[in-house]
Amino acid sequence: MTIHVSLEHKTTYRFDRRVELFPHVIRLRPAPHCRTPISAYSLKVTPEPHFVNWQQDPFGNYLARFVFPEPAKELSIEVSLIVDLTVINPFDFFLDEGVEKFPFAYEPQLRRDLTPYLEVTERGPKLMAWLAEVDTKDARTVDFLVALNQRLQKDVDYLVRMEPGVQSCEDTLGRRSGSCRDSGWLLVQILRHLGLAARFVSGYLVQLKADFEALDGPSGTTHDFTDLHAWAEVYLPGAGWIGLDPTSGLMAGEGHIPLACTPEPASAAPVTGATGPTKVEFSFSNEVIRIHEDPRVTMPFSDSAWKRVLKLGDKVDRDLERGDVRLTMGGEPTFVSIDDMEGPEWNFTALSDSKYALSASLLDRLRACYAPAGLVHRGQGKWYPGEPLPRWVMSLYWRTDGQAMIKHPDFLSGEEVPGQFDASHAKALMTAVARKLKLGEQHIFPGYEDVFLNLVTEQQLPENLSPTDSRLDDPLERARLTRIFTAGLTAPVGYALPLKWQAKGRHGGWLTSEWRFRSGAMLLLPGDSPMGLRLPLASLPWVEPEEREVESPVDPFSPREELPAAGEQEAEKVSSDKREIVHTALVIEARGGKLYAFMPPMERLESYLAVVNAIGEVASGLKLGVTLEGYEPPKDHRLQVLQITPDPGVIEVNVPPVTSFRELVKNTEELYAQAR
Repeated sequence: MTIHVSLEHKTTYRFDRRVELFPHVIRLRPAPHCRTPISAYSLKVTPEPHFVNWQQDPFGNYLARFVFPEPAKELSIEVSLIVDLTVINPFDFFLDEGVEKFPFAYEPQLRRDLTPYLEVTERGPKLMAWLAEVDTKDARTVDFLVALNQRLQKDVDYLVRMEPGVQSCEDTLGRRSGSCRDSGWLLVQILRHLGLAARFVSGYLVQLKADFEALDGPSGTTHDFTDLHAWAEVYLPGAGWIGLDPTSGLMAGEGHIPLACTPEPASAAPVTGATGPTKVEFSFSNEVIRIHEDPRVTMPFSDSAWKRVLKLGDKVDRDLERGDVRLTMGGEPTFVSIDDMEGPEWNFTALSDSKYALSASLLDRLRACYAPAGLVHRGQGKWYPGEPLPRWVMSLYWRTDGQAMIKHPDFLSGEEVPGQFDASHAKALMTAVARKLKLGEQHIFPGYEDVFLNLVTEQQLPENLSPTDSRLDDPLERARLTRIFTAGLTAPVGYALPLKWQAKGRHGGWLTSEWRFRSGAMLLLPGDSPMGLRLPLASLPWVEPEEREVESPVDPFSPREELPAAGEQEAEKVSSDKREIVHTALVIEARGGKLYAFMPPMERLESYLAVVNAIGEVASGLKLGVTLEGYEPPKDHRLQVLQITPDPGVIEVNVPPVTSFRELVKNTEELYAQAR
């Protein structure tokens, strides 16, 4: 993938009379060692006639010597380049043995060859003081040079300085500012003081506007830009001349096009020459124009090509509609972290705390974009062989009719709600929810860890190990025992309210029942899952199958009524036969300082939303943040869902299906914008 640009550089000297032009030397042709591919080059000079001789100076730079036989009133120099800005890795080089660590010494013959580039010409007190702070103790050569260049960039501010010549090192350090040529020459002297061969570089700098703003660090120029620039090069055996730009603190890349590289700045001047006595008006311009761009990840289409794609998508939609064809389109784009791309969870493992946190942050941003009053749900996803627990899944639900799905979304927005909650908050919330649903508090049952089972587990440990000892082999078992014994065996884990919906004519109400256990208390199954998945349902009194009330699944093709407004569904308590034992329950527990509401399975979407809104209204009144987990809302065409799941090396976003190309474009663009 590459970008081809045209660089146009024009310099004009206008005189107040026709004057004699003495020979001029022009150094505006890319140097032989330029790493950036140059597809085309031209140099046009007026006045004509003139004589031109292309040469190479003692340092291998191209120069053109012009002789003008006739006086002239104007001297114009125009340079045109076609540049292939293929990305160049500035660290793509090897070093000879013995050079990997700094300091090092050049071999005698090489040192003689580099003599002009080792000459130190400035030894002022400010320069020597700056050098005294350089740490030269056994550092990796490349790391040392990068740090040195970055330090100089921080110490010297860049400014545009139109005065001719180059400041001394003392002036640049004293003023703590200078032009690119000033900081470039200062770096050359610093490198030579450190025993490194260095040379001054004059060249072009091409900077293109990035397709997107940078996520880390500055984004760079806001428009395509080129100008004459100056930097330094250091000679490293095995690598050759390596560019260092102290203006930016970066290594020289594809945008650095060297024109002249010399031991002294005066020998690298773009234009040198003289005229007869005259007044002169000087002007210059630099312009860069993109002439070709390969498709790339950040810019797969040009503006004109993208318009054609949109037009074609609209045509396909119209053709499908005329043919009475229904087509939905979804997708599963994946993303990685920009902050830790080398981490195992962004290469080959599926789970980590950072991946969970980044996914939660993305879901929160998507909720603000897609459905501010949508329902956020955290649940368990796929369980793969070799993994100790199912993977998590984060879901965002919203209504297809555009109406608010929940009335108090800020209190049901997930684990990001601040607070430090415990079992007392869980009990208060559950009590208020039971009242809201018109159910008795006597049907709220606390759940406990199995005291006897955990005491047996503790007794089976070696004498010199405690349940919280880090030497226990299984990290999950160690974490589970630590949590249990830290909280205390007699402390309730959470509270369960047996709950199911029972139809009553066109309406219905909530049904609950009493739970009785042989032990007298509800002892949870051992494990690390939420309490709602550890209920001892098999210990409930047995009931004849024909006496069980089974809620029939809703026919997915049956017509649906419009959903009521959020929080407006009312239900009356349904009196029940005492022989019926409800086997589904709403569970509320405090875990890790957060409150979680485990939703029971339900067949009707209206019933599910009624419970959710009851929890939200109560949480709003008590100022408690709640995370919804457990069973997801039942499948229903009146809902849309977006999900985020972890996969090895990535997070996967399952976007909802759409029925038109324009919807797909809008959702995709929004998703990628939020993911950044």
